[in-house]
Amino acid sequence: MAHYEELSAELTRRMEEDRRAGKRSPYAFGDGGALRRDPNPHDAATVWRPAFIRDADKILNCPYYSRCADKTQVFSLYKNDDLTRRSLHIQLVSRTARTLGRALGLNTELIEAIALGHDIGHTPFGHTGERFLDELYFGHTGLHFAHNLQSVRVLDEIFPLNLTLQTLDGIAAHNGELELAQYAPAPLADFAALDARLDACRRDTANIARLLPSTLEGCVVRVADIIAYLGKDRHDAERSKATADVRFSDTGIGTINAEIVNNLIVNLIENSYDRPFLKLDEAHFAALRAAKRDNYDKIYLHGSVTAEDDTIRAMMGLLYERLLRDLDAGKTSSPVFRHHIAYLDKPYYNKHRRIPYPETEHNRIVCDYLASMTDDYFVDLFAYLFPDSTLRLDYVGYFDGRKEA
Repeated sequence: MAHYEELSAELTRRMEEDRRAGKRSPYAFGDGGALRRDPNPHDAATVWRPAFIRDADKILNCPYYSRCADKTQVFSLYKNDDLTRRSLHIQLVSRTARTLGRALGLNTELIEAIALGHDIGHTPFGHTGERFLDELYFGHTGLHFAHNLQSVRVLDEIFPLNLTLQTLDGIAAHNGELELAQYAPAPLADFAALDARLDACRRDTANIARLLPSTLEGCVVRVADIIAYLGKDRHDAERSKATADVRFSDTGIGTINAEIVNNLIVNLIENSYDRPFLKLDEAHFAALRAAKRDNYDKIYLHGSVTAEDDTIRAMMGLLYERLLRDLDAGKTSSPVFRHHIAYLDKPYYNKHRRIPYPETEHNRIVCDYLASMTDDYFVDLFAYLFPDSTLRLDYVGYFDGRKEA
């Protein structure tokens, strides 16, 4: 039987009183503290378009944002319109984070900007694609690829959108795979400090686990990322029928998406209201961790989800090497030139970049290109460049008799 927790009567009364008094959290980040790399007057806050609304607008209009609609969240190669793609996950994180942020009296516009940008650098085929691209990039350069770092790169370098430090920092430190019982902001002085943090992460991925957002709003997005996928991935597992034999345990926060979202948000508000940190109580944090382990065991590592991993790895390896050779040879007929570099080599963008995009190191260009691809584009590009290859990825169709999607 479903169980939905509610806020205590005492906290409910207190929040209602604070609302009537127009009180906001003293720990909310103020718009006046927003910092940009370039003090461009065009990006100056106005009475109707403050700093973080500008950031959200810029992210939504970034050319790569629309590509998230055809990037895997968990279930690749399923033709099923009900399954979550990366774009819906982003919206769910944004909605969850804004709900939590509003209840806590935080800056919901900063929260929205961070949430909208947090996964824009994700690869095709979800974390599987991310892992394989990291292997390739590290093998060639000794540096690491991670989607949170790439999201910052997309919005700060590939498309130099002049976003605020607070938005970019929240995106960099959003990693929802790393849960904590309590999140407290870690101060960040300036862009030089952010760049140093990101560089340390590229050299050693252990540093990603040490990243903490500099604002409480960034902390909200980070925990919302977990809340948004924990139950929704279970819903998708059932809908795809990829894991039809699986039954999830009730670890104390429910088994279905609606219960999990409600119960974690309620507990976070109860333990975090008017405090300089976000916190789950001991029981709910233990339940979250147990539910996350359950997801790994029964979804993410399930044979039906990982069945094509070896094929994806082999295809990505062949694409990486081919595109790198084309770049080194200056083969301008290659898709890496026609579809990627030409797309980005615009005077407007280059005017704001630190270096023109075509001068970027070649491995970095290949990495940018592969990460930017949708699942379908990746499949079509491979077929175009390797028409005689026996490697192929087969989609489960709407009327596939083997697995009714």
